[in-house]
Amino acid sequence: MKTEKSLFRHESLQSLKGAQEILKAITKGLAKGVLSFSDDEGEIRLAPKGLINLKITARKEDDYHRLDIRLSWQASDAKAKKSTLQVGHDD
Repeated sequence: MKTEKSLFRHESLQSLKGAQEILKAITKGLAKGVLSFSDDEGEIRLAPKGLINLKITARKEDDYHRLDIRLSWQASDAKAKKSTLQVGHDD
């Protein structure tokens, strides 16, 4: 059995607007079924389909705030548990 592994990692300091634009591009890619990431050090192309596992972790410790959003899926159909997420914002 052939195992293919690829890793793309990028970290940069972004403005709030810049982060919003990146998240918008990710949602557009999800809608089209293709996510493409690249920078000066590499690139990767992903094709999500079927059920996607969504994991959100939010942390606030003193002045340090962190939000992690993880999407994962398998190329083959797999059983996944479903739960309802509610996301709110202050107006």
